[in-house]
Amino acid sequence: MTSELSQSLLDWYDQNARQMPWRGADNPYAIWISEIMLQQTQVDTVIPYYQRWMERFPNLVELAAASEQDVLQMWEGLGYYSRARNLLKAARIISSEHGGSLPASRKTLEKLPGIGPYTSGAIASIAFGLDEAALDGNIRRVLARVFNVDIPARSKSGEERLWELARQNVPSGRAGDYNQALMDLGATLCTPRNPTCLLCPLKSLCQAQALGVQEQRPILEARAAVPHYTVTAAVIEDGTGKVLITRRPSKGLLGGMWEFPGGKLEAGETLTEGLKREIGEELDARIEVGAPYGVYQHAFTHFKVTLHAFLCHLIQDSVPVLLEASALAWVTPPELANYPMGKIDRQISRRLERL
Repeated sequence: MTSELSQSLLDWYDQNARQMPWRGADNPYAIWISEIMLQQTQVDTVIPYYQRWMERFPNLVELAAASEQDVLQMWEGLGYYSRARNLLKAARIISSEHGGSLPASRKTLEKLPGIGPYTSGAIASIAFGLDEAALDGNIRRVLARVFNVDIPARSKSGEERLWELARQNVPSGRAGDYNQALMDLGATLCTPRNPTCLLCPLKSLCQAQALGVQEQRPILEARAAVPHYTVTAAVIEDGTGKVLITRRPSKGLLGGMWEFPGGKLEAGETLTEGLKREIGEELDARIEVGAPYGVYQHAFTHFKVTLHAFLCHLIQDSVPVLLEASALAWVTPPELANYPMGKIDRQISRRLERL
């Protein structure tokens, strides 16, 4: 069964589908990788990462055999690094428990690390042709406008309503195109601000547009204030041209990534005091804090940081040991490129490489 909404969408999509390297490929692995990369990340950002990834890990066998460090290095700069770690975990599970083939069942897909209701629906419909709905940010916005959903879209009742609407309009045999059409429409015409309603294939069906409230849909709940933290980092030199980097534990923020050691400032501390304390807590080492080495800003999902880096040296016979980090290494600036890092640490490393 094809509703008026889904037929209008499919007619529009057949003429206006965006060109992407993973579209049209009969390769569930490629579609899985693209969908994970597209979580919370725009298409234009994803495309070069996807192309490099597929060159390095062209199939599930290659990915399952990779090390976490190799995977993180290929992912570096794309953010939300738990996605990369979950891809590796899932690939190993698929290899050991599913004969090396990505499962088609939505329920089975959702048992794999990193795959939730949206991603399972997208993979099941696009990669395997199953009549499954999906609901991401773009789809949520389109449906909230077309059906004038007047409750917060991300509330429990709002989510239930939008999932219901998404499922009701799935066209038999073309769910993958239907889901991608909704995503494309939300990304190109039914945008968060200033939607191009005159060109929309659903304008005659859109209840919010008829009422003139399209820019008030979806209804969003007020966001809490984003906290800001002051952070320090030590660029510890050993006198031979090498600097010290440490690897974060695999779980948690930036898990498995390498960094210049340091941490958040506590109330009442100066930058120097906070950095010395952090190095003591992380590495049981004492440092002499030298010249500033830049101030760096970065916004994570739920907080922002301002990081102050300093050139430092170990005091006398102080020897770093692993207390909180999972590994440490003394490396030359050119070698830093071989270690996956978050955005700020990579900025520091590139400055060192230019010296």
